[in-house]
Amino acid sequence: MSKHDGEIDLTARETFPRWTSVTIRYSDQDEMGHVNNVALAAYIEAGRTMFLKDLMDRFPSPAVDFVLARVAIDYHHEIFYPGTVEVGSRVVGAGTKSLVTGYGVFFQDRCIATAQCVNVCFDMAARASTPLPDAMRHDIVTQIDH
Repeated sequence: MSKHDGEIDLTARETFPRWTSVTIRYSDQDEMGHVNNVALAAYIEAGRTMFLKDLMDRFPSPAVDFVLARVAIDYHHEIFYPGTVEVGSRVVGAGTKSLVTGYGVFFQDRCIATAQCVNVCFDMAARASTPLPDAMRHDIVTQIDH
């Protein structure tokens, strides 16, 4: 995704405040010899779960967590084993009960994939969506503009 009409450029390293390093495994390769799309989804998952863990650690609430409602991945370039990718993570949008997070997967200096995920705030006891806690929502909205 490139930057158009105010969109956040997920292909630019400077876009991301949070980084997660993930080692490319031998088993991440497919029969074509490049890293498979499912492995890239797992790298994004690693970035997403660490990003949301950091958010939950800042605003602890044992009754509330996030569930994944949507993932959209754009694959830009192939990569190969061995190596390490870096997954940049950030907030790109928020609703009453959800937040949209954005990711860039980088191999060396090249963005190889971008993604957006919709994460729904979830009341673990009621097993239902719930509004974002006010303090968390304020923090999230602040992050969108930076």
